Amino acid sequence: MRNKQLAALAAVFLCLALAACRSPYVETTITNHTGAAVNLVEVDYPDASFGTQQIAVGQTFHYRFKILGLTPGPVKIIFTTPDKKVHTVTGPMLHPGQQGSLSITLESGGGVTWSPELTPSR
Repeated sequence: MRNKQLAALAAVFLCLALAACRSPYVETTITNHTGAAVNLVEVDYPDASFGTQQIAVGQTFHYRFKILGLTPGPVKIIFTTPDKKVHTVTGPMLHPGQQGSLSITLESGGGVTWSPELTPSR
């Protein structure tokens, strides 16, 4: 009987330990305050990228990603304005395993405001 209780207790601890584990990710929000829709929006970060075809004026795009690479690197956003001008803006350095949030605000004239709230992984 004692072995069954120990096995049940071990199973409970294992379930609790697995429930406490979570993978670090960065929750990203891109907000368009340019005054017009932007097209071909791409965000590059160490060893990967993501994007969307278009973000309408005043709208946001949400994406969650993991920094899986082994080396740190800057995040960069590339987008096209209605005048067909391609804007490329480099942002903060990202490090493997960081987690938190990253807000990217696209401003008129091609400016970009970066608001990272990132911490090292646990």
